[in-house]
Amino acid sequence: MTSRRRILKTIGLLPLLTVSGCVHGGRVGALRITLSGQALMSYPLCEEPYDGLDEVVAELRKGDVVFTDLEVAIRTEQSGAPTRDTIFLHTAPPAALDCLRSMGFTALALSNNHAWDLGTDGVRATRSAEIAAGYAAAGTGVDLEAAVAPAYVEARGQRVAIVAMATGKIRDGAAATENRAGVNELRLTDGEPDAVDAQRILGSIRRARRRSDVVIAYHHNHDWGDDMGVTRPWAREWAARCADAGAHIYASHGAPLLHGVARHETSALFFGLGSLVFQSRTPVGHYPSEVWETAIVHCNYDQGSLETLEFIPVVLNERGDDPSRHAPTRGRPRIATGADASRILRRLQALSGGAGGHHFVLEGDRGYWRNVVGQASA
Repeated sequence: MTSRRRILKTIGLLPLLTVSGCVHGGRVGALRITLSGQALMSYPLCEEPYDGLDEVVAELRKGDVVFTDLEVAIRTEQSGAPTRDTIFLHTAPPAALDCLRSMGFTALALSNNHAWDLGTDGVRATRSAEIAAGYAAAGTGVDLEAAVAPAYVEARGQRVAIVAMATGKIRDGAAATENRAGVNELRLTDGEPDAVDAQRILGSIRRARRRSDVVIAYHHNHDWGDDMGVTRPWAREWAARCADAGAHIYASHGAPLLHGVARHETSALFFGLGSLVFQSRTPVGHYPSEVWETAIVHCNYDQGSLETLEFIPVVLNERGDDPSRHAPTRGRPRIATGADASRILRRLQALSGGAGGHHFVLEGDRGYWRNVVGQASA
Protein backbone atom coordinates (compact mmCIF):
# COMPACT_ATOMS: atom_id res chain seq x y z
CA MET A 1 0.00 0.00 0.00
CA THR A 2 1.44 3.40 -0.96
CA SER A 3 1.99 6.04 1.72
CA ARG A 4 -0.80 8.18 0.22
CA ARG A 5 -3.30 5.32 0.33
CA ARG A 6 -2.20 4.52 3.88
CA ILE A 7 -3.01 8.09 4.93
CA LEU A 8 -6.41 7.90 3.22
CA LYS A 9 -7.19 4.60 4.93
CA THR A 10 -6.22 6.03 8.32
CA ILE A 11 -8.84 8.78 8.08
CA GLY A 12 -11.42 6.63 6.30
CA LEU A 13 -10.95 8.33 2.91
CA LEU A 14 -10.06 5.52 0.53
CA PRO A 15 -11.58 6.40 -2.83
CA LEU A 16 -15.24 5.50 -3.32
CA LEU A 17 -15.70 2.89 -6.03
CA THR A 18 -19.39 3.61 -6.61
CA VAL A 19 -21.76 6.51 -6.15
CA SER A 20 -22.70 6.70 -2.46
CA GLY A 21 -26.06 5.16 -1.64
CA CYS A 22 -27.10 6.73 1.66
CA VAL A 23 -30.67 6.37 2.86
CA HIS A 24 -32.63 9.49 3.76
CA GLY A 25 -36.04 8.58 5.03
CA GLY A 26 -36.20 5.30 3.10
CA ARG A 27 -38.57 6.85 0.55
CA VAL A 28 -38.91 5.32 -2.88
CA GLY A 29 -37.49 7.64 -5.50
CA ALA A 30 -35.53 9.75 -3.02
CA LEU A 31 -32.38 11.37 -4.38
CA ARG A 32 -29.99 13.79 -2.70
CA ILE A 33 -27.82 16.04 -4.85
CA THR A 34 -25.12 17.79 -2.85
CA LEU A 35 -23.46 20.99 -4.07
CA SER A 36 -20.45 22.79 -2.67
CA GLY A 37 -18.19 25.73 -3.34
CA GLN A 38 -15.50 25.37 -6.00
CA ALA A 39 -12.39 23.29 -5.33
CA LEU A 40 -9.18 25.26 -5.72
CA MET A 41 -7.13 22.40 -4.28
CA SER A 42 -3.48 22.65 -5.26
CA TYR A 43 -2.36 20.65 -2.21
CA PRO A 44 -4.51 17.52 -1.70
CA LEU A 45 -6.18 17.79 1.71
CA CYS A 46 -6.24 14.03 2.19
CA GLU A 47 -2.45 13.79 2.26
CA GLU A 48 -2.33 15.90 5.42
CA PRO A 49 -5.51 15.34 7.48
CA TYR A 50 -6.41 18.14 9.87
CA ASP A 51 -8.96 18.72 12.62
CA GLY A 52 -12.31 19.33 10.98
CA LEU A 53 -11.75 17.46 7.72
CA ASP A 54 -13.66 14.38 8.87
CA GLU A 55 -16.78 16.46 9.57
CA VAL A 56 -16.69 18.03 6.11
CA VAL A 57 -16.26 14.65 4.45
CA ALA A 58 -19.09 13.13 6.47
CA GLU A 59 -21.42 15.90 5.29
CA LEU A 60 -20.44 15.59 1.65
CA ARG A 61 -20.84 11.83 1.68
CA LYS A 62 -24.50 12.20 2.59
CA GLY A 63 -25.12 13.04 -1.05
CA ASP A 64 -25.98 10.50 -3.72
CA VAL A 65 -24.51 12.80 -6.36
CA VAL A 66 -21.89 15.27 -5.09
CA PHE A 67 -20.87 18.07 -7.45
CA THR A 68 -18.49 21.01 -7.67
CA ASP A 69 -16.13 22.82 -10.04
CA LEU A 70 -12.48 21.80 -10.32
CA GLU A 71 -10.62 25.12 -10.19
CA VAL A 72 -7.21 23.70 -11.13
CA ALA A 73 -5.54 22.13 -14.15
CA ILE A 74 -4.20 18.66 -13.39
CA ARG A 75 -0.48 18.15 -14.05
CA THR A 76 0.29 14.99 -16.00
CA GLU A 77 2.95 13.96 -18.51
CA GLN A 78 0.52 14.95 -21.25
CA SER A 79 -0.03 18.52 -19.95
CA GLY A 80 1.37 21.53 -21.72
CA ALA A 81 3.54 24.35 -20.40
CA PRO A 82 2.00 26.92 -18.02
CA THR A 83 0.16 29.76 -19.73
CA ARG A 84 0.50 32.05 -16.69
CA ASP A 85 3.52 33.10 -14.64
CA THR A 86 1.70 34.71 -11.70
CA ILE A 87 0.20 33.66 -8.38
CA PHE A 88 -3.01 32.95 -10.31
CA LEU A 89 -1.55 29.86 -11.98
CA HIS A 90 -3.68 27.07 -10.48
CA THR A 91 -2.47 23.51 -10.99
CA ALA A 92 -2.56 20.31 -8.96
CA PRO A 93 -1.24 16.75 -9.07
CA PRO A 94 -3.55 13.84 -9.94
CA ALA A 95 -3.73 13.10 -6.21
CA ALA A 96 -6.15 16.04 -5.92
CA LEU A 97 -8.67 14.04 -7.96
CA ASP A 98 -8.18 11.02 -5.71
CA CYS A 99 -8.75 13.22 -2.68
CA LEU A 100 -11.93 14.81 -4.00
CA ARG A 101 -13.24 11.38 -4.94
CA SER A 102 -12.47 10.16 -1.43
CA MET A 103 -14.31 13.13 0.02
CA GLY A 104 -17.43 12.01 -1.83
CA PHE A 105 -17.42 13.97 -5.09
CA THR A 106 -18.78 12.09 -8.10
CA ALA A 107 -19.13 14.84 -10.73
CA LEU A 108 -16.87 17.80 -11.54
CA ALA A 109 -17.26 20.73 -13.90
CA LEU A 110 -14.13 21.76 -15.79
CA SER A 111 -15.44 24.90 -17.49
CA ASN A 112 -13.59 27.78 -15.85
CA ASN A 113 -10.93 30.40 -16.44
CA HIS A 114 -8.16 28.10 -15.14
CA ALA A 115 -8.89 25.12 -17.37
CA TRP A 116 -6.29 26.45 -19.84
CA ASP A 117 -3.55 27.14 -17.26
CA LEU A 118 -1.53 24.29 -18.79
CA GLY A 119 -2.58 25.03 -22.35
CA THR A 120 -4.71 23.06 -24.78
CA ASP A 121 -2.80 19.88 -24.01
CA GLY A 122 -3.56 20.57 -20.34
CA VAL A 123 -7.28 20.79 -21.09
CA ARG A 124 -7.16 17.34 -22.67
CA ALA A 125 -4.96 15.93 -19.90
CA THR A 126 -7.17 17.23 -17.11
CA ARG A 127 -10.31 15.84 -18.71
CA SER A 128 -8.65 12.47 -19.32
CA ALA A 129 -7.39 12.30 -15.73
CA GLU A 130 -10.83 13.18 -14.37
CA ILE A 131 -12.60 10.52 -16.41
CA ALA A 132 -9.94 7.96 -15.47
CA ALA A 133 -10.57 8.81 -11.80
CA GLY A 134 -14.23 7.87 -12.24
CA TYR A 135 -15.96 11.25 -12.46
CA ALA A 136 -18.65 12.58 -14.71
CA ALA A 137 -16.77 15.38 -16.51
CA ALA A 138 -18.52 18.38 -18.07
CA GLY A 139 -17.60 21.70 -19.65
CA THR A 140 -14.47 20.95 -21.67
CA GLY A 141 -13.79 18.59 -24.53
CA VAL A 142 -11.67 17.71 -27.52
CA ASP A 143 -13.85 20.09 -29.53
CA LEU A 144 -16.88 22.34 -29.02
CA GLU A 145 -19.40 19.55 -29.54
CA ALA A 146 -17.78 17.50 -26.76
CA ALA A 147 -17.40 20.52 -24.47
CA VAL A 148 -21.12 21.38 -24.54
CA ALA A 149 -22.29 17.78 -24.31
CA PRO A 150 -23.97 16.67 -21.07
CA ALA A 151 -22.08 14.44 -18.65
CA TYR A 152 -24.11 11.80 -16.82
CA VAL A 153 -23.87 10.15 -13.42
CA GLU A 154 -26.13 7.37 -12.13
CA ALA A 155 -27.41 7.16 -8.54
CA ARG A 156 -30.31 5.29 -6.95
CA GLY A 157 -31.46 4.09 -10.34
CA GLN A 158 -31.73 7.67 -11.59
CA ARG A 159 -29.65 9.63 -14.06
CA VAL A 160 -28.31 13.12 -13.35
CA ALA A 161 -26.95 15.22 -16.22
CA ILE A 162 -24.54 18.16 -16.04
CA VAL A 163 -24.15 20.79 -18.77
CA ALA A 164 -21.32 23.18 -17.95
CA MET A 165 -20.20 26.54 -19.35
CA ALA A 166 -18.02 29.54 -18.47
CA THR A 167 -18.24 33.31 -18.95
CA GLY A 168 -15.50 35.89 -18.47
CA LYS A 169 -11.68 35.66 -18.31
CA ILE A 170 -11.57 32.88 -20.89
CA ARG A 171 -8.33 33.82 -22.61
CA ASP A 172 -7.60 33.66 -26.32
CA GLY A 173 -7.02 30.02 -27.21
CA ALA A 174 -8.88 28.60 -24.21
CA ALA A 175 -12.36 28.25 -25.71
CA ALA A 176 -13.30 25.09 -27.55
CA THR A 177 -13.93 25.37 -31.30
CA GLU A 178 -15.00 22.92 -33.99
CA ASN A 179 -11.42 21.69 -34.23
CA ARG A 180 -9.75 22.67 -30.95
CA ALA A 181 -10.04 21.36 -27.41
CA GLY A 182 -11.12 23.84 -24.78
CA VAL A 183 -13.87 25.32 -22.63
CA ASN A 184 -17.56 25.57 -23.49
CA GLU A 185 -17.69 29.38 -23.44
CA LEU A 186 -20.81 31.51 -23.05
CA ARG A 187 -19.68 34.86 -24.43
CA LEU A 188 -21.39 38.17 -23.79
CA THR A 189 -22.42 40.43 -26.64
CA ASP A 190 -23.42 43.95 -25.59
CA GLY A 191 -23.79 42.70 -22.02
CA GLU A 192 -26.08 39.79 -22.89
CA PRO A 193 -25.43 36.10 -23.64
CA ASP A 194 -24.25 35.64 -27.20
CA ALA A 195 -27.13 34.26 -29.26
CA VAL A 196 -25.09 31.50 -30.93
CA ASP A 197 -23.59 30.32 -27.65
CA ALA A 198 -26.95 30.49 -25.89
CA GLN A 199 -28.65 28.41 -28.57
CA ARG A 200 -25.92 25.75 -28.35
CA ILE A 201 -26.03 25.53 -24.55
CA LEU A 202 -29.81 25.65 -24.13
CA GLY A 203 -30.10 22.96 -26.79
CA SER A 204 -27.77 20.74 -24.79
CA ILE A 205 -29.85 21.29 -21.66
CA ARG A 206 -33.02 20.32 -23.55
CA ARG A 207 -31.37 17.13 -24.79
CA ALA A 208 -30.15 16.32 -21.30
CA ARG A 209 -33.66 16.79 -19.90
CA ARG A 210 -35.05 14.22 -22.32
CA ARG A 211 -32.41 11.67 -21.34
CA SER A 212 -32.17 12.09 -17.57
CA ASP A 213 -34.15 12.51 -14.35
CA VAL A 214 -32.39 15.63 -13.04
CA VAL A 215 -30.36 18.24 -14.95
CA ILE A 216 -27.73 20.56 -13.48
CA ALA A 217 -26.77 23.62 -15.51
CA TYR A 218 -23.36 24.77 -14.26
CA HIS A 219 -22.05 28.26 -14.97
CA HIS A 220 -18.60 29.54 -14.02
CA ASN A 221 -19.19 33.28 -14.21
CA HIS A 222 -16.45 35.90 -13.94
CA ASP A 223 -18.56 38.80 -15.19
CA TRP A 224 -19.46 40.49 -11.92
CA GLY A 225 -18.84 44.17 -12.53
CA ASP A 226 -17.55 46.45 -9.78
CA ASP A 227 -18.85 44.36 -6.88
CA MET A 228 -18.16 40.61 -6.92
CA GLY A 229 -20.87 40.15 -4.27
CA VAL A 230 -23.69 41.25 -6.58
CA THR A 231 -25.37 38.93 -9.10
CA ARG A 232 -25.82 40.92 -12.29
CA PRO A 233 -29.31 41.04 -13.87
CA TRP A 234 -28.23 39.25 -17.05
CA ALA A 235 -26.95 36.31 -14.97
CA ARG A 236 -30.28 36.00 -13.14
CA GLU A 237 -32.11 36.06 -16.45
CA TRP A 238 -29.74 33.48 -17.92
CA ALA A 239 -30.32 31.17 -14.93
CA ALA A 240 -34.07 31.38 -15.57
CA ARG A 241 -33.53 30.57 -19.26
CA CYS A 242 -31.53 27.49 -18.27
CA ALA A 243 -34.39 26.43 -15.99
CA ASP A 244 -36.95 27.00 -18.74
CA ALA A 245 -34.85 24.81 -21.04
CA GLY A 246 -35.01 21.97 -18.53
CA ALA A 247 -32.42 22.51 -15.78
CA HIS A 248 -33.67 21.46 -12.35
CA ILE A 249 -30.64 23.13 -10.75
CA TYR A 250 -28.62 26.14 -11.89
CA ALA A 251 -25.35 26.32 -9.94
CA SER A 252 -22.67 28.97 -10.32
CA HIS A 253 -19.15 29.74 -9.13
CA GLY A 254 -16.65 32.36 -10.25
CA ALA A 255 -16.88 35.14 -7.70
CA PRO A 256 -15.30 33.39 -4.69
CA LEU A 257 -18.09 34.13 -2.21
CA LEU A 258 -21.71 33.27 -1.59
CA HIS A 259 -24.50 34.83 -3.62
CA GLY A 260 -28.21 34.28 -3.10
CA VAL A 261 -30.57 31.42 -3.89
CA ALA A 262 -33.87 31.72 -5.77
CA ARG A 263 -36.57 29.54 -7.26
CA HIS A 264 -37.87 29.63 -10.81
CA GLU A 265 -40.96 27.48 -11.28
CA THR A 266 -39.75 24.08 -10.04
CA SER A 267 -36.01 24.81 -10.33
CA ALA A 268 -33.52 25.97 -7.70
CA LEU A 269 -31.07 28.71 -8.75
CA PHE A 270 -27.78 29.08 -6.88
CA PHE A 271 -26.15 32.29 -8.10
CA GLY A 272 -22.85 31.74 -6.30
CA LEU A 273 -21.59 28.97 -4.01
CA GLY A 274 -18.19 30.40 -3.12
CA SER A 275 -15.28 28.03 -2.47
CA LEU A 276 -15.12 24.79 -0.51
CA VAL A 277 -11.32 24.71 -0.83
CA PHE A 278 -9.53 27.97 -1.59
CA GLN A 279 -5.77 27.52 -1.60
CA SER A 280 -5.19 30.92 -3.12
CA ARG A 281 -1.65 32.29 -3.14
CA THR A 282 -2.86 35.88 -2.77
CA PRO A 283 -1.65 37.91 0.25
CA VAL A 284 -3.68 37.76 3.46
CA GLY A 285 -6.28 40.54 3.25
CA HIS A 286 -6.46 40.48 -0.55
CA TYR A 287 -10.09 39.32 -0.41
CA PRO A 288 -12.94 40.45 1.86
CA SER A 289 -13.71 38.24 4.85
CA GLU A 290 -16.85 36.84 3.16
CA VAL A 291 -14.62 34.97 0.69
CA TRP A 292 -13.62 32.65 3.53
CA GLU A 293 -17.22 31.60 4.20
CA THR A 294 -19.37 29.18 2.21
CA ALA A 295 -21.98 26.44 2.49
CA ILE A 296 -22.61 22.85 1.49
CA VAL A 297 -26.13 22.39 0.11
CA HIS A 298 -28.21 19.22 0.04
CA CYS A 299 -30.96 19.29 -2.59
CA ASN A 300 -33.45 16.61 -1.53
CA TYR A 301 -35.69 15.19 -4.25
CA ASP A 302 -38.54 12.70 -3.98
CA GLN A 303 -40.22 11.25 -7.07
CA GLY A 304 -38.50 13.93 -9.14
CA SER A 305 -39.83 16.78 -6.99
CA LEU A 306 -37.50 19.09 -5.06
CA GLU A 307 -38.73 19.09 -1.47
CA THR A 308 -36.02 20.58 0.73
CA LEU A 309 -32.77 22.51 0.53
CA GLU A 310 -30.50 22.08 3.52
CA PHE A 311 -27.61 24.53 4.03
CA ILE A 312 -24.55 23.61 6.11
CA PRO A 313 -22.31 26.64 6.76
CA VAL A 314 -18.56 26.26 6.28
CA VAL A 315 -15.58 28.43 7.22
CA LEU A 316 -12.16 28.46 5.55
CA ASN A 317 -8.90 29.55 7.18
CA GLU A 318 -7.43 32.62 5.49
CA ARG A 319 -4.13 32.09 7.31
CA GLY A 320 -2.37 28.74 7.08
CA ASP A 321 -2.77 26.37 10.01
CA ASP A 322 1.01 26.07 10.02
CA PRO A 323 2.64 29.54 9.70
CA SER A 324 5.80 27.96 8.31
CA ARG A 325 3.73 26.27 5.58
CA HIS A 326 1.13 28.93 4.95
CA ALA A 327 0.12 28.03 1.37
CA PRO A 328 -0.30 24.24 1.76
CA THR A 329 -2.33 24.65 4.96
CA ARG A 330 -4.50 27.58 3.88
CA GLY A 331 -8.06 27.60 2.56
CA ARG A 332 -9.13 24.44 4.37
CA PRO A 333 -12.85 23.92 5.06
CA ARG A 334 -14.40 23.27 8.46
CA ILE A 335 -18.08 23.03 9.40
CA ALA A 336 -19.12 26.31 11.03
CA THR A 337 -20.88 26.38 14.38
CA GLY A 338 -22.21 28.96 16.81
CA ALA A 339 -21.73 32.61 15.88
CA ASP A 340 -19.91 31.73 12.65
CA ALA A 341 -22.76 29.51 11.48
CA SER A 342 -25.39 32.10 12.38
CA ARG A 343 -23.53 34.87 10.53
CA ILE A 344 -23.10 32.83 7.35
CA LEU A 345 -26.68 31.57 7.29
CA ARG A 346 -28.23 34.96 8.04
CA ARG A 347 -26.18 36.51 5.27
CA LEU A 348 -27.28 33.79 2.85
CA GLN A 349 -30.86 34.24 4.00
CA ALA A 350 -30.69 37.97 3.35
CA LEU A 351 -29.10 37.46 -0.08
CA SER A 352 -31.95 35.07 -0.90
CA GLY A 353 -34.73 37.50 -0.10
CA GLY A 354 -35.04 36.96 3.64
CA ALA A 355 -37.06 34.40 5.57
CA GLY A 356 -40.38 35.69 4.23
CA GLY A 357 -39.33 35.64 0.61
CA HIS A 358 -38.17 32.06 0.43
CA HIS A 359 -39.26 30.35 3.64
CA PHE A 360 -35.56 30.09 4.41
CA VAL A 361 -35.44 29.24 8.11
CA LEU A 362 -32.56 28.83 10.53
CA GLU A 363 -32.57 25.92 12.95
CA GLY A 364 -29.50 25.63 15.11
CA ASP A 365 -26.41 25.70 12.94
CA ARG A 366 -28.26 24.86 9.71
CA GLY A 367 -30.57 26.54 7.26
CA TYR A 368 -33.60 24.98 5.58
CA TRP A 369 -35.81 25.90 2.67
CA ARG A 370 -38.71 23.45 2.79
CA ASN A 371 -41.50 22.62 0.37
CA VAL A 372 -39.56 24.33 -2.37
CA VAL A 373 -41.76 23.35 -5.29
CA GLY A 374 -44.99 24.07 -3.46
CA GLN A 375 -44.20 27.76 -2.99
CA ALA A 376 -45.19 30.61 -5.25
CA SER A 377 -42.33 31.89 -7.38
CA ALA A 378 -40.38 34.69 -5.71
